[in-house]
Amino acid sequence: MNAISTGRVFASPLARRIAAQRGLDIAQVTGSGPGGRVVKLDVENAIPPLPKAGEVSRPHPKEAGMTEGSLPAATAPAPKAAESAAAPGPDARLYFTKEAYTEIPHDSMRKSIAKRLTASKRDIPHYYLQIDCELDALMKLRADLNAKAPKDGPAAFKLSVNDFIVKACALALIRVPEVNSSWTETALLRHKHADVGVAVALDFGLITPIVAKAEGKGLADISREVKDLADRAKAKKLKPSEFEGGTFAISNLGMFGIKDFTAVINPPHAAILAVGAGEQRPVVKNGAVAQATIMTVRLSCDHRVFDGATGARWLQAFKGFIEDPLTMML
Repeated sequence: MNAISTGRVFASPLARRIAAQRGLDIAQVTGSGPGGRVVKLDVENAIPPLPKAGEVSRPHPKEAGMTEGSLPAATAPAPKAAESAAAPGPDARLYFTKEAYTEIPHDSMRKSIAKRLTASKRDIPHYYLQIDCELDALMKLRADLNAKAPKDGPAAFKLSVNDFIVKACALALIRVPEVNSSWTETALLRHKHADVGVAVALDFGLITPIVAKAEGKGLADISREVKDLADRAKAKKLKPSEFEGGTFAISNLGMFGIKDFTAVINPPHAAILAVGAGEQRPVVKNGAVAQATIMTVRLSCDHRVFDGATGARWLQAFKGFIEDPLTMML
């Protein structure tokens, strides 16, 4: 016990708050700080870890009146999955005074994002593949098509690089259908169409409107549909069927100057493509240094659904469409 003769325990305020939050008697914690003072690390070390899945929870030897060599054989049933989950860290409020922050309650969208993506990172074995794509041919074609596009009326459109990316992803999903799949506990679902979600950042959260059957749509149709979906998402006018589900997703941060990043898979998708900015970089062509517009993309993959070689084949197909964009129109 870490107490003086009066019974008072020397402990830091943070250690006391964590102990109170976890229901731990701080008088039973041995302090490692100056003069035997109990610090945060002492409290955390004194909290017994929850058993892993399949292990049996046993009392601490001192609590059970046993020595280390006299633990009985396991007789209790294995803990439930919820009991074997990692214990959450201490509440962030413990580290700050109330005057030092503004508390913003979670809304339903932020709670949903946190729940889904936490489950994704915990339960899905992510792996990542990255490739560089040259954009010069695509940029030229885009400029030519936009110059010829109607400027007014329902047929008007203005193609973005992202519209080409949506189309290239859809065609690559059809060419490498293993990636266009979803995991279930009993079977893989191999989808017949490429329903491509496009992540849209909103003031109140993140939403992924879906371009359904994108493999069969032209670039102008995709451009108009993405713009309409994004506008209605910002106005909170999307139907659930327009943003729930899908077979694949794109997260593009290139417009913010982000060169490359890693995205988290959003089930039921088996993959998501993180798209960086196109930028001028030196490249080697025919043995000489030249300049080209290069875009880095990174594919986050669900290892349960497809393996690395399959993911690499998908990226090769995607790169082929991006670097030779006329093939998207065949």
